[in-house]
Amino acid sequence: MSNKEQLIQAAVQMKNKAYVPYSKFPVGAALLTASGKIYTGCNIENAAYSVTCCAERVAIFKAVSEGETDFVGMAVAANTKRPVPPCGACRQVMSEFFTDSMPIHLTNEAEKHETFSMKELLPFSFSPQDMD
Repeated sequence: MSNKEQLIQAAVQMKNKAYVPYSKFPVGAALLTASGKIYTGCNIENAAYSVTCCAERVAIFKAVSEGETDFVGMAVAANTKRPVPPCGACRQVMSEFFTDSMPIHLTNEAEKHETFSMKELLPFSFSPQDMD
């Protein structure tokens, strides 16, 4: 099984762990590190909507909290008609840690896949270089 297939399957499985009592919109994510480890995440909602955390950010924050910052691929899955696009907040967090060329595999309820680079998802992001 390829890295892409492994990531997509892990993201699809994570949808089942999502805590989504309000939106009923489960999302799963899987993040591959250069060391070969996969970190997963699901969206976790809260009655105070603004503190909800998306699956992509959960996976990234889990990896970073374990000392991993060298990433080589991500997959995101949801029960959508088109392959699910990450929200703007997630794209900004992703741009902090991912190279412009890192592949991000998006899938839908029928497991139709599309792959985009980080640069394609957020072409003109605010970056650490802007802080100089």
